[in-house]
Amino acid sequence: MNVQSVVLDAQALTLMIEGDRKFLAKIRVARDAGASVVLSANTIVEVGHGKLDKPRFDWALSRVRVEEVSGETARSAALLLKNAKMRGHKHAIDATVVETAIRQPGTTVIYTSDPDDLQRLGDGLVRTIRV
Repeated sequence: MNVQSVVLDAQALTLMIEGDRKFLAKIRVARDAGASVVLSANTIVEVGHGKLDKPRFDWALSRVRVEEVSGETARSAALLLKNAKMRGHKHAIDATVVETAIRQPGTTVIYTSDPDDLQRLGDGLVRTIRV
């Protein structure tokens, strides 16, 4: 698989922060193959609670490219929600993760704990890998 970008959802970022060896090995393989590791800024909001180890959190963020959530991003994510007939805060951040993946050049995969919802939001435009 020739992947140019790997997008992380909240669970994938959490695994990275926790130093999960299996997951970090997947990230290493992707990087060694030349892929960028990316996340939506909203994922930081979803994961960034007070119980996290701050140095590990900062380390993980230093290892990824954070994509901003602009007004245009929000409008595109809202359209993904509408097209998938989904709504509410439960799916709002997922929609920005999918929108971030769609914007990446080349072949992109999303590492996620919820591939079904992300596939539904992406409507065939994204590929997911369960973490």
